[in-house]
Amino acid sequence: MATALRDLWDFDDPAGSEHRFRTLADEVDEADEPMASRARTQVARALGLQGRYDEGHAVLDALSPGDPEVRVRVALERGRLLRSSGDDSGARPCFDEAAAAARDAGLEELEVDALHMLALVAAPEERLDAHHTALARARAAADPAARDWDASLLNNIGMAHADAGDHVAALAAFEDALEARRRIGDERRTRVARWMVAWSLRHLGQVEEARAMQLALRAELQAAGEHDPYVDEELELLGW
Repeated sequence: MATALRDLWDFDDPAGSEHRFRTLADEVDEADEPMASRARTQVARALGLQGRYDEGHAVLDALSPGDPEVRVRVALERGRLLRSSGDDSGARPCFDEAAAAARDAGLEELEVDALHMLALVAAPEERLDAHHTALARARAAADPAARDWDASLLNNIGMAHADAGDHVAALAAFEDALEARRRIGDERRTRVARWMVAWSLRHLGQVEEARAMQLALRAELQAAGEHDPYVDEELELLGW
């Protein structure tokens, strides 16, 4: 079920994603009510990504979460809506609820997702520890989809170190994130992870290595008929 929902997402096109989830919910409404409600939680998420927070809350309010997964997803998406609208303090108990309910239901991927969101709304002095808590849970999971959260969590850890000015620790986290992306096999996200490593190398003064990585990325993008302004920006900063 969760895999089917993931397959419908295009985070670069939340309006299109909203349409797909509404269509799925309507198609399975009577035949598979839990799936219909699960799909509608993703409608709420897609609305939030469009800044339509009140509409997203209204979709969640209309659900009756008797199914354990629906209950988790309602709490999780409620928290995301609140965070996106600037209410981190209101979002935190929603993510706590989602993590606990997912743990009780054995929904490891959703539990890690909720822990990842908890880290994002944690107080600055607690954020790094919260990221590591989520990473430890992902690494201990039996569900491969939960384990695959390690790539995103390592990237978040790298950014937390970079924000604190510790680019040595950031580079180590970004390199681990890159290895995780290579294991998962998503080419686009692997390129982003490579960019993060090169970005960190530049901050450490390793200009030649950083430039070589960015040039390799640009060549791959050009060969695929694609363009990334962030690669160009880094190359300018690297004196290319």
